Amino acid sequence: MSTSTVAELLKDKANQSPDHRLFSVGPEVVVSEAVALMVKSGISSVLITESGEMLGLITLRELLKGLNTHGGALMQATCRNVMKVNPPVAKPDDTVDHLRGLMTELHITHVPVMDHGALVGILSFHDIARSAIKDVDFENKLLKQYIRNWPE
Repeated sequence: MSTSTVAELLKDKANQSPDHRLFSVGPEVVVSEAVALMVKSGISSVLITESGEMLGLITLRELLKGLNTHGGALMQATCRNVMKVNPPVAKPDDTVDHLRGLMTELHITHVPVMDHGALVGILSFHDIARSAIKDVDFENKLLKQYIRNWPE
């Protein structure tokens, strides 16, 4: 069970990528532009914002649902018509275990992080997996040190 927080995950993510920033488009932007941004930036989600407020989120899942709904016209649809409205959010003081449970229970891969109404980041299941690997490596190192120093 991890006691790490969402704030720590965000900090670790920022350290992994110094150019870390939030990628967003407006609700009336066509999906083709959002997809182009995702491909160019190497990301798997884009926030939909207007006047500094988060309205929704587009991930690969929303694109697949949009393709099912709009067919070949998906790329000309607006992000407003494809986005997940009011996606679940996390707070910086939430635990990573809580976030992992939320994502698993709701079958979602990305969660925006809000701090007192302000969007401060977004975390993906990949970020949680990277954190878990780091935690296991640290515990493994401690166990090996303990075993090496076992009293005779």
